[in-house]
Amino acid sequence: MERQSFDTRAGFQAALDAVFGRARLTLKMFDPDFASWDLGSVRNDALLRAFLRGGGRLQLVAHSNVRLERDAPRFLRLLQDYGHLIECRVTNRSLRHLTDSFCVADERDVVRRFHCDFFRGEVNLDEPSSTQSVLERLEGIWAETAPGLHAVVTGL
Repeated sequence: MERQSFDTRAGFQAALDAVFGRARLTLKMFDPDFASWDLGSVRNDALLRAFLRGGGRLQLVAHSNVRLERDAPRFLRLLQDYGHLIECRVTNRSLRHLTDSFCVADERDVVRRFHCDFFRGEVNLDEPSSTQSVLERLEGIWAETAPGLHAVVTGL
């Protein structure tokens, strides 16, 4: 078991790198807009592609996907390439007050930010007991969502 706190963008990104790199089966994420997750970066694209190539499944829930659509073209290509393994959902209006942020991998590793406007949070590795409440919370959020981002192929 390993638990570490972070309070910077670099610390948050390092925690995500660790969790993305360890994931084999599932990555489940919630953030109001994923603006600070750098899902469109070269590094995260490589980590997520390796995860999905191995047959992993990715679930994202956001209040809005506008930032991903506008700022993360690599993530949109990832969605196009692996849409059968990625599910993006959008919360109902009744949940828009939620401001925390988290990622759970394989029901054993979790990265949590206590508020989406700040980088203060913690990462817990190999600690399934710490993920249980986060997973239950995600199930509740998931039940109040609608389909979100989809792979779209456009052409002339």
